[in-house]
Parts: sequence; structure tokens; C-alpha cells
Amino acid sequence: MKLYSNKQKWKIALLFIALALVGASLYASNKIVNEVAKRERERVTQWADAIKKRAELVRLTNNSFEELRKKELSEMQLWIDATKEISRKTSLDSQQSYEFPLKIINRNDDIPVIVLDQENSVSTFINIQLSKEELSTGFPEKSEKEIEKLFTDTLVKLAYSWEKINPSFTIEVYDDLFMTYFYNDSRNILRLEEERDSLFQAFNTELIENAELVPVVLTDSSKQKVIASNLLKDTLNGQELTIRLNELSEENIPIKIRFSENEVSYVFYATSPELVQLQYFPFIQFGIIFLFILIGYIIFSTFRKAEQNKVWAGMAKETAHQLGTPISSLMAWVQLLEGMDNMEDISKEMNKDVERLSQVTDRFSKIGASTQLNDLDIVKTTTHFLDYFRTRFPQKVELTFTSSDDEINIPHNAALFEWVIENISKNAIDAMEGVGKLDISINQINGQILIDISDTGKGMTIAQQRSVFQPGFTTKKRGWGLGLPLAKRIIHEYHKGRLKILNSEVGKGTTFRIILSP
Repeated sequence: MKLYSNKQKWKIALLFIALALVGASLYASNKIVNEVAKRERERVTQWADAIKKRAELVRLTNNSFEELRKKELSEMQLWIDATKEISRKTSLDSQQSYEFPLKIINRNDDIPVIVLDQENSVSTFINIQLSKEELSTGFPEKSEKEIEKLFTDTLVKLAYSWEKINPSFTIEVYDDLFMTYFYNDSRNILRLEEERDSLFQAFNTELIENAELVPVVLTDSSKQKVIASNLLKDTLNGQELTIRLNELSEENIPIKIRFSENEVSYVFYATSPELVQLQYFPFIQFGIIFLFILIGYIIFSTFRKAEQNKVWAGMAKETAHQLGTPISSLMAWVQLLEGMDNMEDISKEMNKDVERLSQVTDRFSKIGASTQLNDLDIVKTTTHFLDYFRTRFPQKVELTFTSSDDEINIPHNAALFEWVIENISKNAIDAMEGVGKLDISINQINGQILIDISDTGKGMTIAQQRSVFQPGFTTKKRGWGLGLPLAKRIIHEYHKGRLKILNSEVGKGTTFRIILSP
């Protein structure tokens, strides 16, 4: 019968169709993901280009800033040279003209200058926004003398703070009289610095406050210092920074940005969470579909098994009903034969067959009904079956039966248990093709009853062993494939035991094992 093989072919075909559909869906999903990833990379590249342009603007601002600083340094040097010239002329000839040096000095109307003598006293100052009047307004409780001292001290502190930004100049005005000149950046440079800082602030704000921007870290050329980032600052220190940058580098290649000729920065960025979720979405989708199919399969399988149980029970009861009438008739004929001369042996054997038919009818009537298990001797049950079976199987099959104990009591249904032994034994005889050895043994080990049925038949392959208990599976041309499934059902469902293939080897035979527990 090819019912089972056809069923398997349909399952394989449906499996390949399902795999093809899954593959097509995954291909389409991955194509969409790749397109989204490509567009995201393009957006990051465009963003990086905008940052580069902004960096170029910063670089140009820095260049302008440096050029202006050099120019002011030259003007300051010229201003100091003019001061030296005035001092020299004063020491040589008081009648010399100071017009040109003074003109140079007076031309400075932008660069703040403070001149201190060697005693750190303020000699002069120019272009200072701070005034005594402002101090008087801010400290009305102080006297004029205190305001004077506070003003002088403030200028001294301011002068030395400028020295950290621009170098100071010390000249000898007269013999043993030294003057130190301190100057700060002009208002133009300060305004340019404010514009540059504003530019950097805008750049940082764009990085930090842009809600649509992927996780970004901007570092210096050493990749050890963070210039700006929209990540938590707690994760941007030391070893954690290195680990984080390595993770971002694995996701995307860092973008190099040059702020100046000798200043290179790197932008590390991550893949957006939406794209990551989109990459896993097909698998989540198929997981949900698979779960839905699995639940549906379990529900329909339960219904199918329930229907099968009804079919099994209905078929069995109908068979028992149909056998009832001819069995009654046969029993009457057997009684008639027993009253005839020389018919005792015939009637005796016919009576055994009638009893056997009655047992078969009883077996079928129990399928689908509540089966009662009785505490009986399983050795006696097996022997009773073998006594009938020995005279009805091929003479070239050697049957042996052994038991570890003469009597082993265990709850079981004798009629159904004999049916299991009969089905397995008949399959074994068919596998040996009427020639071989059939061995049945019962052993009581560790509180369990082990019934082994071994034959010297053709044996089974691994694939056959996996399918032998499936309804409809058979290797016979005219078999229905119902004997072993029925035997397993009787042992598992009615006796709460187990029926399995203990071992099987092609060309050497098979051993079935029944395991029952008290």
C-alpha cells in the first residue's frame, strides 16, 4: 500500500514550497533592508559633507584669526620700537623731534596695552574698557584711595593674564628703568573669536540636539579625545570609549574630517535602530507565522486524532458486531460435530478457532471503550497465546519462550495484550519469510516488566525504524500498515507502557521491546 509513501511525498513537496516562499520573502525583505541601508549611508555621507563644509569655514576663520594676530603682533612691535626711539632721543637730546614715534604710538586705538615698571606699578595703559568710575559705581562703600588701589591691582592682574595669551615685551627706558608691555587681542580678534566659538557651538548643537541623527562620536586625530557626541558622556571615557569606538567602526567606516591643515578629526556613527529592527523584522515575522502555524497544527492534529479515535472505535465495534452472528452459528455447528463419531479432534480444533474468533471479537469491542486492567499473570497470558499460535505458524520458524520468573503478576488486559504479541509476531514471521527463529522473553528488572520479541528477519533501515509505527506505513505489497500502530496504541494508551524498537540491523533481524510498570 502506497498511502504512507504518497503522504510523505506530499509533505516533502509542501515543505519545499514553504521553503521557496520563505526564501522569496526573505529575499524581498533583504532587498528592502539594503535599499534603506543605502539611503541611510547616503544621508550620513551628505551630513558628513555638510560637516566638512562647516569645518572648512572654521578653518578659514582660524586662518583669518592667525593672520590678524600676526598683524597685531607686528603693530605692537612697531609701537614698542617707537617707544624705544622716544626713550633713546630723550636720553641723547631733548630737542629731537618726537612727532613720528608719537604718531605711531597714538595710532594704536584698538589694541589694549598695559605697561608695568620693574616694581609692578602701572606706568600707563591704553584701550582699556575698565575705568575708575565703573569701580566706584560697583563699590560705592570704598574710598577714592581704595578705588585707586583696586583699579591698579586689577590692571596688574589683567596684564599677567594677558601674558598667557600673548608674549610680553620688556625694554630699558632709562638706565636701570625697565618697562614691561602687556597686550591683549584687539576687539576685531575678540569678535572673530566669538564668531568662531558660535560656529563651534552650532556644530556641537547640531550633533547633540539633532533627534533624527544616528549615534555619533566626533573625535580628534588620536581618536582618544571626544570633541562632540550625542551619546551619554559616562560612556565616553577611557576603556569604555575605546570599546564603543571599536563597535561603531565595525558597523560603519569612520568619516575623516579636516578642520585645518594639521588637524584631522573622525566621525564614528552607528546604524539607526530603525534599520536594525528592519533587518530582524523578517525573522520576527516568520517566527510569529511559524508559531501561528504550530498552534493551528496542534489544534487540528488534536481534532484529527479525536476523529481517528472515533473511526477506530466505530470500525472496531462494527467489526465485533458483524462477527457476532457467524460465531454463534459456528458454535452451534461445533456442538453438532461433537455429537458425531470420529469428529472429536476436528471439533476440538474448530472449537479453538471459534474461541479465537470470540477473543478477536472481544478485542475489537474494547477499542474506544474504557479498558479494564486486571492483576493477572502476564507469563500465563503469553503462554496461552503461544499454545494456540504454535500450531498455526510455519513449521520452519523456530519459536522459543523464556521467562525470568514462573509467575509475574501485573495489571493488564489479557485480550488486548495477546493482540499486541500476535501483531508483532506475525510481522516478524513475514519479515523472516517463513524461515527463521522467533524468540520471546519476559524479564522483571528494577520493578519493570520487559517483554522482548526478536526475529532473524530482514531487519529495518533507520528511516524505516522512524516510520514503522506510523499508520499506513508498510513494506508489504498488500499490507495496510495498521498492526504496529494499533499495538503501540494498546500499550501506550491502555497499559501506560512503552513499545519501541530495541535494535534492528538490516539482514540480521529486529528486536521489539514492551516495557510495563506495575
